[in-house]
Amino acid sequence: MTHRSAPASFNMADVWEMAADAVPGREALVVGDRRLTYAQLEARANRLADALARRGVGPGDHVALYLENCPEYIEAMLAAWKLRAVTINVNHRYVADELRYLLDNSDAMAVLTQPSLLATVEAVAGDLPGVRFTLVTGDDYEAALAAASADRPLVAGRGDDDRYIIYTGGTTGLPKGVVWRHADAFHACMGGGDPMRMQGPVERPDELPDRMTTQPVCYLPLAPMMHAAAQWTSFSWLFAGSKVVLVPGSLDADAVWRAIGAERVNLLTVVGDAVARPVLDAWDRAQERGEPYDASSLFSFSNGGAPMSTTTRERVFATLPHVMVTDGFGSSEAGTQGAMRVAAGDRPAGPSLVRFDQPAKPTIVVDGDGAEVVPGSGVVGQVLAGGRLPLGYHNDPDKTAATFVERDGERWLITGDMATVGADGAIELLGRGSVAINTGGEKVFPEEVEGTLKAHPSVYDCLVVGVPDERWGSAVTAVVQPVAGATPELADLATHCKESMASYKAPKRLVVVDAIVRSPSGKADY
Repeated sequence: MTHRSAPASFNMADVWEMAADAVPGREALVVGDRRLTYAQLEARANRLADALARRGVGPGDHVALYLENCPEYIEAMLAAWKLRAVTINVNHRYVADELRYLLDNSDAMAVLTQPSLLATVEAVAGDLPGVRFTLVTGDDYEAALAAASADRPLVAGRGDDDRYIIYTGGTTGLPKGVVWRHADAFHACMGGGDPMRMQGPVERPDELPDRMTTQPVCYLPLAPMMHAAAQWTSFSWLFAGSKVVLVPGSLDADAVWRAIGAERVNLLTVVGDAVARPVLDAWDRAQERGEPYDASSLFSFSNGGAPMSTTTRERVFATLPHVMVTDGFGSSEAGTQGAMRVAAGDRPAGPSLVRFDQPAKPTIVVDGDGAEVVPGSGVVGQVLAGGRLPLGYHNDPDKTAATFVERDGERWLITGDMATVGADGAIELLGRGSVAINTGGEKVFPEEVEGTLKAHPSVYDCLVVGVPDERWGSAVTAVVQPVAGATPELADLATHCKESMASYKAPKRLVVVDAIVRSPSGKADY
């Protein structure tokens, strides 16, 4: 491996170009049957940057990416960074009204999309005079690249303060654009030169060349690239000189296992039970057919973006006893806050609990009066995150002021998560305060009940919500997708829950559905 000089800053374009120069012949990206080395990906990103610049894209301009997983998604992010422009992640399942809102709210001046989504873009284009052009993958895209220069664009002023925006929909409310400085996002979201979170982040750009992997690993994120977790983890490995594999299209669990075997994937990331369970089901079906998949290369099965229940974690260990399971904790506003690593045989943390004792950034829990929660007190409080934080929300100063607060002269983020602090100082997450259910004066966190319900043999997937109730204020209600052939009964599910939690948390109502509908990233849609 031949190192180039260290990047000039923590600007993501600078960091990427260091990696591309250091390992040009290594494979960088595999999507289906399309393969790109670092040199090839760098050349295509440069050509796209030139093509965009010829169409008027420059520093500070916003380019919306309305795409499923494809090489062009990665190319577009790199090209925009090179121009000091900003990409806007758009949910590829959005229909016209949703797309119109996001393109307008984000001040997008261009849209990069694919043929199957073009009709939706055209349906809203007349309402958005700020959108100057659309570039479509396929023949038009390739023609634009062929006519452009593969030289690196020379853009003055590139540095730590350039902007990176990630839109988050979360579990409630309209999407919000979280605005980061490049340097802060590189450290808080993309590993800071430490994708495994083992050595700690670098302090200076000149440390990065020595952090690049001498033996590249292979990483597969099972999430759409429009999801923050997929962007952050993918680029943390690309910046380190390793290979990223994307599975195109909707979730095809068998294609996932085939890719793991063919590409010798080392690290896999899922988004909660909604993704992990179908993947494990496909493994079981292959075993039953006598056609087992090869997962011997896999050493890490990670989860982020949505809770993974203890039941699913135990299935992972039963299927892949050699792997480490990592539950990551963070958000679009906080970046990575911490992780819980569990090996086979370790005692689970609880039905839906993530417990971490070494936060990746300053993290505290405060009670209703703003005082830090005393370890072991059992007091439930709000989680605050400090350290490197985003500048705020795009076009929303009121929401920014309400979410980012000053405490003892320092800036903190109110994450919206509720937690307690164990006697050993570890933070024990309970769930999102915004979806907590107030029932009879008691507060119930849906994720805890969901994790318990998923351990019941008749429950395949579920969500828990509060439904208005004359007696209780809100009644804990389970919306259940049953296991094939099973018929869940409310009394049975309630008894099951009461075996491991207070009786007021058990569901008082039951709704059985054919399928739980979630966001494309696997998050609950309460």
